[in-house]
Amino acid sequence: MKYVLVTGGVVSGLGKGVTASSIGVVLKACGLRVTSIKIDPYLNTDAGTMSPFEHGEVFVLDDGGEVDLDLGNYERFLDIKLTCDNNITTGKIYQSVINKERRGDYLGKTVQVVPHITDAIQEWIERVAVIPVDGKEGPADVCVIELGGTIGATIFSRHNNNGILDAGDIESMPFIEALGQFSYRVGPGNFCLVHVSLVPVLSVVGEQKTKPTQHSVRGLRGLGLTPNILACRSTKVLNENVKEKLSQFCHVPASNIITLNDVTNIWHIPLLLRDQKAHDAILKVLNLQGVAREPDLDEWTNRAKLCDSLHDPVRIAMVGKYTGLSDSYLSVWKALLHASVACRKKLVVDWVPSTDLEDTTAKEAPDAYKAAWNLLKGADGILVPGGFGDRGVQGKILAAKYAREKNVPYLGICLGMQIAVIEFARSVMNLQDANSTEFDPDTRTPCVVFMPEGSKTHMGATMRLGSRRTYFEVTDCKAAKLYGNVSYVDERHRHRYEVNPDMVAKFESAGLAFVGKDETGKRMEIIELPAHPYFVGVQFHPEFKSRPGKPSALFLGLIASSCGQLDALLQNPSQPNKHIPAKISSNGVFSPKVYPNGHQNGHAYKPVKSLVNGNYYANGNGVHV
Repeated sequence: MKYVLVTGGVVSGLGKGVTASSIGVVLKACGLRVTSIKIDPYLNTDAGTMSPFEHGEVFVLDDGGEVDLDLGNYERFLDIKLTCDNNITTGKIYQSVINKERRGDYLGKTVQVVPHITDAIQEWIERVAVIPVDGKEGPADVCVIELGGTIGATIFSRHNNNGILDAGDIESMPFIEALGQFSYRVGPGNFCLVHVSLVPVLSVVGEQKTKPTQHSVRGLRGLGLTPNILACRSTKVLNENVKEKLSQFCHVPASNIITLNDVTNIWHIPLLLRDQKAHDAILKVLNLQGVAREPDLDEWTNRAKLCDSLHDPVRIAMVGKYTGLSDSYLSVWKALLHASVACRKKLVVDWVPSTDLEDTTAKEAPDAYKAAWNLLKGADGILVPGGFGDRGVQGKILAAKYAREKNVPYLGICLGMQIAVIEFARSVMNLQDANSTEFDPDTRTPCVVFMPEGSKTHMGATMRLGSRRTYFEVTDCKAAKLYGNVSYVDERHRHRYEVNPDMVAKFESAGLAFVGKDETGKRMEIIELPAHPYFVGVQFHPEFKSRPGKPSALFLGLIASSCGQLDALLQNPSQPNKHIPAKISSNGVFSPKVYPNGHQNGHAYKPVKSLVNGNYYANGNGVHV
């Protein structure tokens, strides 16, 4: 087994996750089998109970693991299926060591960070690296490991919005020590370290500054890790004299210094690595030059160029409670992008805070209320993603009502399906007190009820999680056709509450179709309004299995319906591009409508900058990490 370790320095948010994923793509294109591991130094056992504002979305795996969003990047880029053990956290490591100590496995020895914690980390990596994740038998050839946090700073400094003090991430130290030992343990030719660092450009003089990277590498070397390759984030391509300077002071060959400059979409990143011969540098360090071939990235090249060339827009209103941080809905956003590219449309996402649609906002902040409704009414399609808690629920219900009454294409995911059911009960069935027991435990008309197998007190890993099978009750429905007329589908779940099975008959008699159910027939998985152009709700999360070349069927349906292509798509769902003109329609550069920004928790909404010195692209075509 060969190992590639990706670390980051200077500042957080440089794009280690996308860099690690792109390295995997290039190595896979060279004919190698690749797996991935993400190390998160926080004390949480997993990401399940963390707020999206703290750490972005919680990505769900087939086995039910609630993990860091970077594992979503790995799965999307490499088209693999990871396990919960591919996400290592300090909580998991300490828990496993303490459990061993309680069992007496250490035979009375004093349990310490070194060697017991560091040994546990190394053993975990070796154990998980050999688990096949690509559907083939036997271990992969290369394991790409991403170490979360920032290495190389020794001064306490505030570098994020939460004001958390960071000392080159103290919590990362056991992992750094373990990986230093691990590099020695596996030996030369089996370990390659790629350090992602920042080369800022001072706007005053326009000069690329190398000192931050020099300090970062010096700190890394002082901790026992020596970088083989430098991946330098910058707004522009590094000048040759800058590379020479970095090579001289960081002791890295100039040919091993890679520029990761700003690009129009992240599908260009593997191409940047290939064009700068990063694969040759990695293969040389890993002694794989005679095994691997030249990378074949034609599909990636075509996709990246196609994405850049799209001008005809499709506008989707994303109605949620975490719209102030787009990472909260990263997989949903990516699934929309995959589908829009397949439909040859330029994605424009309008982030609509659900609270801004409510009547209380009309009184307290009328400008935000008007702006939110303008965005909703100007959209080609509406999507309500999953979520928890009652804040903003009424706004989501209003969005579902608008979509139903105005025949606007609608996709509701998890909570988005539940609120669609509640809205239908209130507006169509005249059950004004219809609600979910999550929001009103004493409601007289419980449309959505607590899932029996869950726990109301322990929040972590108690939900209906992971891949579950959904059986289609009817074949003549949009969802079944979009999935290719199969009898069942396997999708990933993350929820506690479901549609009340005792009310299903009443809903169906009123015109709401439950076209997908679980194997018992008690859990409602897919709803549709047959007379509506596209009104679909699903209890599962289809976004987690969407891939750049294989968009999610239901997201594809939403985008196709939003741009008038659904009928053609339903005729041949296995080939979404067949009925779409090969020539990309171009009407010039699209100028989006400008509306006053809404507000999030009383603060003016501001787009989140994805990368330092980079740009945030609300249309989904920019670099987003």
